[in-house]
Amino acid sequence: MTHCRFFRAPARVRRFLLAGVLLACGAAASAQSITLASTTSTEQSGLFGQLLPAFKKASGLDVKVVALGTGQALDMGRRGDADLLFVHDQAAEEQFVADGWGVQRYPVMYNDFILVGPKDDPAGTRGKDIVQALHKLAAANGSFVSRGDKSGTHAAELRYWKLADAGKGSGYRECGCGMGPALNIAASSGAYALTDRGTWLSFRNRADLAILVEGDTRLFNQYGVIAVNPARHAHVKAQDAQKFIDWVLSPAGQAAIADYRIGGEQLFFPNAPK
Repeated sequence: MTHCRFFRAPARVRRFLLAGVLLACGAAASAQSITLASTTSTEQSGLFGQLLPAFKKASGLDVKVVALGTGQALDMGRRGDADLLFVHDQAAEEQFVADGWGVQRYPVMYNDFILVGPKDDPAGTRGKDIVQALHKLAAANGSFVSRGDKSGTHAAELRYWKLADAGKGSGYRECGCGMGPALNIAASSGAYALTDRGTWLSFRNRADLAILVEGDTRLFNQYGVIAVNPARHAHVKAQDAQKFIDWVLSPAGQAAIADYRIGGEQLFFPNAPK
């Protein structure tokens, strides 16, 4: 009779093999996800809570969202730390693509910016003209909270101040923070702030703040989506990033955007090219 003896690996070998299996499993799981660098406005509005489960159902892919200001999101794309971007500073986005960091920019949806401030509006800004409102705010040295974070909202705000051509007044201060924290500061201190409407509608700590300026065509706020260029960063998941882009531009993705509401009010309006 032949007796077979089974080899039992030492504990340290078994631990090494187990670590290898876990690493392989982690790599497999990672392959089923993409990293999306996006704005705090889209994340804080709750939009991704609507979009991402629907995209996963359609594609099987998870999306890890890193919420930053648009400028920081673009920097993340330049470093190759994200697979795609969902941002809202068209000039900066187009430059990102022109410089070879992105494959192509696609318009995906829009909403608008609004000026909010104390209901009694001590600087007299209320109306439709954002440039005139900021001119009055500067003249009154009114308290204004700027994000100051190179976000799309911050870039738009600086454009409006430049058009006002009146300085910013002694009440201007930057928080270097996202839209939600900036609104919290404005609410607690009775200050003015520029915000996207989506974040405002989802913001609950309004205190005495109210919408004072809206409806100016210059307050239009366009969002774009861009895949990071694999020619610059070979490790990015370009094909999976394109799957997200194709889905969010499709009738199903555009409908998911249009269907997202808070209190019955639509936050974003899809406008992908037909």
